[in-house]
Amino acid sequence: MLTSVAYVLLLGLGLGALARLVRLPPLVGMLGAGILLGPCVLNLLSPQLLDISADLRQLALIIILTRAGLSLEGEDLRRAGRPAVLMCFLPASFEVLGMVVLAPRLLGVSVLDAAIMGAVVGAVSPAVIVPRMLRLMAEGYGTKKGIPQMILAGASVDDVFVIVLFTCFTAMAQGGSFSPAALAGVPVSILLGAAGGLGAGYLLSRLFTALHMRDSVKVVLLLSVAFLLVALEEALPLPFSGLLAVLGMGLGLRRWRLPVAERLTAKFGKLWVWAEVMLFVLVGAEVEIGYAAAAGAAAAATVLGVLCFRAAGVLLCVAGSRLNRRERLFAVLAYLPKATVQAAIGGVPLAMGLSCGQVVLTVAVIAILVTAPLGALAIDASYKRLLERTEE
Repeated sequence: MLTSVAYVLLLGLGLGALARLVRLPPLVGMLGAGILLGPCVLNLLSPQLLDISADLRQLALIIILTRAGLSLEGEDLRRAGRPAVLMCFLPASFEVLGMVVLAPRLLGVSVLDAAIMGAVVGAVSPAVIVPRMLRLMAEGYGTKKGIPQMILAGASVDDVFVIVLFTCFTAMAQGGSFSPAALAGVPVSILLGAAGGLGAGYLLSRLFTALHMRDSVKVVLLLSVAFLLVALEEALPLPFSGLLAVLGMGLGLRRWRLPVAERLTAKFGKLWVWAEVMLFVLVGAEVEIGYAAAAGAAAAATVLGVLCFRAAGVLLCVAGSRLNRRERLFAVLAYLPKATVQAAIGGVPLAMGLSCGQVVLTVAVIAILVTAPLGALAIDASYKRLLERTEE
């Protein structure tokens, strides 16, 4: 397995650097490295590494969400206001609706199968969006109106909402029934996750005040608590968003121990260097090129079509806000990328034996290949033109 890890890091870094040289986002090269190393092409990754791929991808997400929480200001989120709340669920709802409208016509699936497909495709990728919003915040672009903070918060909660929808729709496809209780669990999950994370952040701030320790030790403690918060999602009988709790923990630590949070932000930025490579190379390794090729133009047209519905949802979120036309366009572009959730749950319907499993996986693969590079490139190429910079 160590040889496989070396392949992942070396080829991921190499192709990421090559992508940067040709003015593409590095993640494009990393996804390409994963495809090359994966079972579909060279098949150089050990089964042991592929077996723990989901855990490693989750570890990378925890690192970037912890860093995001440590960088967020509560006042910035309050300033974003209503649009930040709507961004958590409205664009995803529009995308599921778009899939229900388009997929039966373009792919010949049933309405329920289309709803399952929409729930898989509807989530944006925090792993693509969060590091870019952190960079915008560091450089001062859009911060006066809280634009990167709004997008960062929405992308972090969006996944919770979509995964609950996915659970409801797959239960119906297996012969169950729609559960209003599961949907009611969405706000409970968000509130409990946020409260648990803020509470953990407060306790850590008190611990760091009472005991002197190196920042490296604090990073280890922070990661350990983050792992436990994510594990609580499975252990608790109540709905609980572990990833949102991780974000809230960083936010709470920044609220009560700002100097420590700022130092730890730099530490987590260094951790993200290798975590980003592992995340996107392993996502690329999940891509089934054969499925993507078999789907052809119909699946690509479906993915592009539902993105139009998502864009309408984003525009509705920011309607009546202080954002001008250019800033609203940037919000639409920033909400395009998909990768991690699609890689995580795209194959679940197939594993469950659902008749739509193959086409759902195919559309998930197409969504990753189309929107992750497209969305990342759109953000990187447009933010300096569309957003105002606040000088320090």
